Amino acid sequence: MTIKIAIANDHGGLELKQFLKAELIENGFEVLDLGCNSTESVAYPDYGYAIAKAIKNGEAEKGVAICGSGIGISMAANRAPHIRAALIHDALGARLCREHNDANVICFGGRMIGDELARDCLRVFLETRYEGGRHDLRVGKLSTPDFSDNQ
Repeated sequence: MTIKIAIANDHGGLELKQFLKAELIENGFEVLDLGCNSTESVAYPDYGYAIAKAIKNGEAEKGVAICGSGIGISMAANRAPHIRAALIHDALGARLCREHNDANVICFGGRMIGDELARDCLRVFLETRYEGGRHDLRVGKLSTPDFSDNQ
């Protein structure tokens, strides 16, 4: 079964998106490209929301989100309760965000990480399974936050 990956970026993540998209396709993944496809300035939240929507609607199982720093697009994607987006800078973070946090979106800063390192992180992210068990309660709380005074 082919895993479908949604990928989206703002203007600051275009080059890295193009590189990672080609890598995904070369490795047999089906890619849903949600844009943007220009270096003209756009609003990163629109692309973080697009990934969240694609995953919610079952159009993709996982996502790759890229903006200049990776911070803004990860914040946007994480606004959706079903998204666990992790801004990643190394392979250890890519492994742990899957094993411990069941991350379903990996985020990169197009101006912060090189192509080869991002490719390696993405590979680790996609190959790593969620451990479950002791992590289930914590991960569940991410989708159902309680901001009441009764915590």
